[in-house]
Amino acid sequence: MEKVAIFVDIQNVYYTSRQAYGRNFDYNKFWAQATANRDVVQAFCYAIDKGDQKQREFQNILRAIGFKVKLKPYIQRSDGSAKGDWDVGIALDAMEYAEQADVIVLVSGDGDFDLLVNKIRLKYDKKVEVYGVPQFTAASLRGEASNFIAIDNTLLLG
Repeated sequence: MEKVAIFVDIQNVYYTSRQAYGRNFDYNKFWAQATANRDVVQAFCYAIDKGDQKQREFQNILRAIGFKVKLKPYIQRSDGSAKGDWDVGIALDAMEYAEQADVIVLVSGDGDFDLLVNKIRLKYDKKVEVYGVPQFTAASLRGEASNFIAIDNTLLLG
């Protein structure tokens, strides 16, 4: 059985799904699709923690599905802007688990991950599946993926 490691950029998938479709990503449908006939080595969701109850409930749902949820505190800068970025953490975890998995699944449209995807494919000779909202997924990331899977109505709630 193929071994899979999954890395979900929650902020990216939330905002791109909402902007493109006005709907939310269905983590249960995604899990069923990404793990079908596969052994899950590890599955992470990366989020910014604002500490509210609704967010905690969502995180518990993700844990019940099978994800480990990694959180960073929400940081409000003095100029009003906010910071909360998991790119380096996702990259480090993906590199760490690349040796153990046959397939790396990345859920993000962020073009910053194109170098990571390229490195995993070439250095570790692994297949990398990228799930993203087509109109908000960087062409460079799509180009580096072994397989690009569009987040569309089949992977959305409602």
